[in-house]
Amino acid sequence: MSSLNSGPVVTAAIAPIVGNNGFPFAAAANAEAPAFPSGFPSELRSKLAWTGADFTDESKYILRLTETDLVEVKQAIAEYKSLDQDGYLVQPETFQLPTLSSKLRALGEDVHFGKGFGLIRGLDRAAFSVEDLTLAYLGLQSYIAEQRGRQDKRGNMLVHIVADNSTKQAAEHHRHSNKSITFHNEEAGDIVSWLTRSTAATGGKCIIASAYTIYNVLAATRPELIRTLARSDWPFSMPRFQCRPVIFYQDSKLIMNFGRAALLGNQAHPRPQHLPSLTARQVEALDAIEAIAKASQMEIQTKAGDIHFINNLAVLHRREGFVNGEDASTKRHLVRMRLRSTELGWPIPKELSQEWDEAFKKKGIKHWHLEPMPAYYFPLRRQPN
Repeated sequence: MSSLNSGPVVTAAIAPIVGNNGFPFAAAANAEAPAFPSGFPSELRSKLAWTGADFTDESKYILRLTETDLVEVKQAIAEYKSLDQDGYLVQPETFQLPTLSSKLRALGEDVHFGKGFGLIRGLDRAAFSVEDLTLAYLGLQSYIAEQRGRQDKRGNMLVHIVADNSTKQAAEHHRHSNKSITFHNEEAGDIVSWLTRSTAATGGKCIIASAYTIYNVLAATRPELIRTLARSDWPFSMPRFQCRPVIFYQDSKLIMNFGRAALLGNQAHPRPQHLPSLTARQVEALDAIEAIAKASQMEIQTKAGDIHFINNLAVLHRREGFVNGEDASTKRHLVRMRLRSTELGWPIPKELSQEWDEAFKKKGIKHWHLEPMPAYYFPLRRQPN
């Protein structure tokens, strides 16, 4: 399935961004534009190229569950539990949703080949136990993408994103900080999903931006930075040291995959001194991505019970800073997963394939923790066998 559907008119889409007085990356007057990297287009006409201004109407990206939908979800939970299977085994065949399933499959198509993101809203967090809410999360997302990937070396399948200031390192880690973070992709996963169990007292919005729009702006203003981003000399330090590009173009699809921490280091993950540093042009390219993403970003005010899906290959995401309240209902708690669809999944560039294989193919231990776990723990049972 081609991703080159008719999208926004490129010049009209980028004009407000380039015309922004705060945009610092316009091309020098009369500068001779270099050739694009081999195989890369001069512009991307795709539904994946958008700006936040295109989605002022929430109905364009939110699937609101009806009363009938909720009845089906609760019935599916009850029927699955009667099978006496472990929750992580849930799939559409065992979590049947007679009418909601078509809406979910349409959402899956849209996340893969349409705008690249979507949100399910309508689950009342208070109406479900933690176990049943997690089962609903797994069951609903199985219609979007059925493969689930490990997210770290410990084999965690459910990652809990909560504030943790117990140590300085934890407080600075993206997963546990309450500070704003920069735009990035996850190291692996075609689709990133997360369930919001509770929101912060203030702040903590989900903020996303289109990699396709970023590309189009750079192509129109600074095409030499596209050449920089497509070079294979970017020295990534995480999750392993590897020199590879930030952007790829194959099968008529643009793929962007990077994180500033993996390239520049941060307080939680200092960059080893023996590794090569970024060049001035590479730092400029990262800054350009951030500037364009912020100028074209979309902010989503999340509610408890929401389930987000973003195309991790074509959409960048970040979080604004937040302040938690005193009670549990005002403490931000997300549960994140990395997903891939056998039917809809994009071909993965060979430079990224090791991370994808380790997440989705490699055999080994998998942990499904319903609550956040400390970094070091004894996996002992509370109940006898």
